Amino acid sequence: MNRHECMSRALAVVVWLTARPPDRLTAQHPGHAMPMPEAAGPLGIPETRMGSGTSWLPDAAPMHAAHLVLGKWKVMLHGAGFFQYDWQGGSRGSNQLGIVNWAMAAASRPLGGGRLEVRSMLSAEPWTIGGRGYPLLVQSGESYQGAPLHDRQHPHDLFVELSALYERPVARNLGLSLYLAPVGEPAVGPVAFPHRPSAAADPLAPISHHWQDGTHITFGVLTAGVFTRTVKLEASWFSGREPDENRTDFDYTGRRLDSYSARLTVNPGRRWSLSSWYAYLKSPEALHPNESLHRIGAAVLTTQPVGAGGTWSSALIYGANDPIGTGRLASSVLVETALDLDGTNSFFGRAEYVQKSAEELVIPAVPQATQYGVGVLALGYLRGLGTMSGLSVGAGIRGSINFVPSSLDALYGSRTPTGVAIYLRLRPAGTRDAGMMMP
Repeated sequence: MNRHECMSRALAVVVWLTARPPDRLTAQHPGHAMPMPEAAGPLGIPETRMGSGTSWLPDAAPMHAAHLVLGKWKVMLHGAGFFQYDWQGGSRGSNQLGIVNWAMAAASRPLGGGRLEVRSMLSAEPWTIGGRGYPLLVQSGESYQGAPLHDRQHPHDLFVELSALYERPVARNLGLSLYLAPVGEPAVGPVAFPHRPSAAADPLAPISHHWQDGTHITFGVLTAGVFTRTVKLEASWFSGREPDENRTDFDYTGRRLDSYSARLTVNPGRRWSLSSWYAYLKSPEALHPNESLHRIGAAVLTTQPVGAGGTWSSALIYGANDPIGTGRLASSVLVETALDLDGTNSFFGRAEYVQKSAEELVIPAVPQATQYGVGVLALGYLRGLGTMSGLSVGAGIRGSINFVPSSLDALYGSRTPTGVAIYLRLRPAGTRDAGMMMP
């Protein structure tokens, strides 16, 4: 089977998972499937609160997914695909046609006085984006063919999440949770960017990804938590190494559960979620197996109603890496927002500042520990074009201006290199917004 055949088959799987609407599933399982009612988990926590891994969103966050009931199982199918042309200017820029994508299936049912949820999340990006990823100025993190990636965003792995989550109330306002994931996300960072409503219209990753939510694909995770209706405290034990260059396998060879983290999340109302975290990551980078780091951060996420049917979702995130033994803390700040006026017209933006080393940016002829402050401002617009086969179709454009210090002017061709992406976005047309229906 050649590369193009593999790519076609992988794309078919992604499209099938995201596009398959409830009426087709009902036809194939007569008497066993029906539209899923509004759901709430243990302690009455709404389904819309669940973010990536075990993280929390504001209850008011919209959820775009197909929902079913199959016997005792409640099933949710969701995902997104961005068919994009990405152009990044300057001496380090390039351009590429590609498809950023992910598809997720989650099934839950009552069990032993609590709720069991199993999840599978896949991405065809190893084929639709390729091993080097897509162009993205001043981005860094992970490697390709034994060299660190720079000015490109690495692809997602084929297996993004394979997990089981069990939650059970033990008192009127107290519950316990256990999350087991051969592939999943430990309690580190905010809700990962593919799952944040504030980033839902933006096809490109934040340049602060590896300072904030870079652990969202981890091979080997165990997380235990205690929660009330408004507060959750979690601790994780996991493998600290980032995914390797082979994006289609399971990365278990030579790995152990050698890292740990803790996260506190507070949802003071249905429109807000606040979190903070600490993690020790054992040798996260494959090219530097003897280097470990501490990671700290905090985030504020919010979703507000706009008009009769719109939402305004925003995020403020701080994340920092502290490589052990170096005495230098590298910080990042991200502000992103998405204003969906009416389900058809959406405006979005992202502003970031990150401290990155010469080694991370692959800057030659300077000490590799030298730090540079880099930033980006991105703005975009997405227009809904209607629905097709259970999918919502939209067309968007994103423009960005990057900021590098004067010492990198010659390397990037400018202190303010720019980028543009145009794209079509596909995602499930169904929307659930439990939070907005609450008084």
